[in-house]
Amino acid sequence: MRELPQLLSDLRTLTRMPSVAVDLMLRETRDNDPFYARLVEDFYAETRKRHPRFPLIRQWRYGVALCVLPKTFDEYFMAIEAAGRRNCKKALRLGYRCERIRHNDHLAAMAAIHRSTDVRQGPMPAHLLAEAVQPHDDPPSRTDAHDYPYFGILKGDQLVAYSGNLVSGEAFMIEQLYGHARHHADGVVPLLIVEMARYALARYPRVKYYADEMYFGAGETMRRFKRKFGFLPCKVSWMLG
Repeated sequence: MRELPQLLSDLRTLTRMPSVAVDLMLRETRDNDPFYARLVEDFYAETRKRHPRFPLIRQWRYGVALCVLPKTFDEYFMAIEAAGRRNCKKALRLGYRCERIRHNDHLAAMAAIHRSTDVRQGPMPAHLLAEAVQPHDDPPSRTDAHDYPYFGILKGDQLVAYSGNLVSGEAFMIEQLYGHARHHADGVVPLLIVEMARYALARYPRVKYYADEMYFGAGETMRRFKRKFGFLPCKVSWMLG
């Protein structure tokens, strides 16, 4: 019975959420490495699958946590909640910085981040706790329409948080995001989220939407965190383009 108020709240949110059409721009991969066409097609195929719990609807359709990016970073920064701005300023004051990183340069540090806690919003997947992080051979993108960038928060030479992201046409999508448990209170994850928005606005002119996976299914603490940075539940129509 304790879940009933949350269910009723979700139903109200569902009826009020805005509708958004997102163009993944497959057509723009023709001048890029074939890797990027495969990325776009694979993600689009995921959006066409039936939801595992609600088979009458498709995955990635209702309740995508989406932020409509403004024209400038300053507008975005001032639009997030004041607590989010304070988190970022704290991290900077403590000497953290955000950089685009090469995934293969930080494999051991990524594994240490995974193992820093066995519970986040739920139990950490066993393979992330037990296995080494594997290198990859993703080719560099040749255009600004598609990419798969990694970003990290560092203090000195130490990586303390990182994210892997799919850039596809109008969307910049956070697909992996982990922070070291010992550094969470310093604001490292908020700094990472905000600085990736800065990078997206500066480097990917087609991007209109910043996405942080799903809103429904997350606990209230995580929903509150998403809202802090402008990620709100939306009904999304994905266009392969």
